[in-house]
Amino acid sequence: MAPETTTPLTSHSPNGLAAVEQDIARACRQARRDRASVTLIAVSKTFGADAITPVIEAGQHVFGENRVQEARAKWPGLMSTYPGIVLHLIGPLQSNKAKEAVALFDAIHSVDRPSICEALAREIKSQKKQPELFVQLNTGEEPQKAGVSPGEADAFIASCRDRYGLVISGLMCIPPVNDAPAPHFALTAKIAGRNGLQKLSMGMSADFAVAIECGATHVRVGSAIFGHR
Repeated sequence: MAPETTTPLTSHSPNGLAAVEQDIARACRQARRDRASVTLIAVSKTFGADAITPVIEAGQHVFGENRVQEARAKWPGLMSTYPGIVLHLIGPLQSNKAKEAVALFDAIHSVDRPSICEALAREIKSQKKQPELFVQLNTGEEPQKAGVSPGEADAFIASCRDRYGLVISGLMCIPPVNDAPAPHFALTAKIAGRNGLQKLSMGMSADFAVAIECGATHVRVGSAIFGHR
């Protein structure tokens, strides 16, 4: 693990990655969890190859993007230079982008409505490619935010499996900005548990330590690694 550093964080420096790795290791120790049980997704949305390359060269190989179009513009070239990159779509997905999403991403965190299920099922079958799929929950039931409400989650997960034949790996949530995150993380873990789902995508730069304590298997960290956008 990289040592602590006092160098100012910039979008072109891997120093933020070292600090985040230390914080994840500390959170895992406090939660009595193996560090290997938590996957760090470095959220590289809005950053170009010049900012991403130093982070790859510092040892990070799992990245997250919010938009299919942006990822398609910058990642094929990076992936040809740096084999072994794992790419997660963590932002909303439109049905008409499902073909590109299945082709480009190794995991999709935003399964949240029947039209997406139908489009993904069609493309997974056509492309013979199986990205990991996460159902996105709207634990705060915020009207402006995507995701399945907690009360509808069980039925939606069953529909993903039984109606569309999708393999669901886990759940993803983004707690409301002004709420304490722990209850939202705990609710997500509870819903995952009763549906036999092992993976939990929850926690971002400000709250990933809390998420790890609540069982997160994937944390999505952007600004703490790359600096402010």
